[in-house]
Order: sequence, then C-alpha cells, then structure tokens
Amino acid sequence: QVQLVESGGGLVQAGGSLRLSCAASGRTERNYRMGWFRQAPGKEREFVAVISWIGDRIRYADSVKGRFTISRDNAKSTVYLQMNSLKPEDTAVYYCAADRFNGGIMLPNEIDYWGQGTQVTVSS
Repeated sequence: QVQLVESGGGLVQAGGSLRLSCAASGRTERNYRMGWFRQAPGKEREFVAVISWIGDRIRYADSVKGRFTISRDNAKSTVYLQMNSLKPEDTAVYYCAADRFNGGIMLPNEIDYWGQGTQVTVSS
C-alpha cells in the first residue's frame, strides 16, 4: 500500500504561481510513476502531468505545457508540481496519483493510488 498526501493548494490571482507537493509513504520502494490529475466542478478528472521513477520521462497535458513543471525527489518520496502563469481555467481540485506503467500519459482507470486532493482556485 502507498499513501499519498497533497499540500500547497490555495487561492491565487491569475498570472500567479503555486507549488503543489505530494508526499508518499508506505511501499514507496516500488518504481511507481507519479503524476497529477485535476477535476473542476461538473467536469471529468483530467490528466495534468506524469514523471517516471527516475525522472527521465515526463509528459504534460497540452493545456499546461510551458506553464507547469513536474519534478520528484525520491529521497524524500515527494513529487512536486510547479504551476506558473495560472489562469482561472486552472481552478480545480488537484490529485496526486501513482501507477506502475512505463510510458504515455496516466489514465484514471489505471491508477493504483490516489491522494485526497488539494483545492487550487485562480481568481481573475
């Protein structure tokens, strides 16, 4: 079992920045990919970014490319999402996720573990 706990959400003005963190505990010795999804009210949960175990493979959703950066520190069992140039349409609950696939984006039905989510609100 792996437990994921997100932090760093909040309220920010458009154009601002936030950094989300996701701390993993439990069976973190397995080579899980780590990533982020988000879900806005009335919408489906959507993929945001994913990073491989050693950080050599990274994928982003087109909507966040050039603005968001995913990184991980395996010594701390933590993955980060640096979000810059935030827009009101980035407002959502952001979820940390882990799976054991090797490539491509993450798919909601293939996730092994989810965090509880952290709210990000971007005001215009």
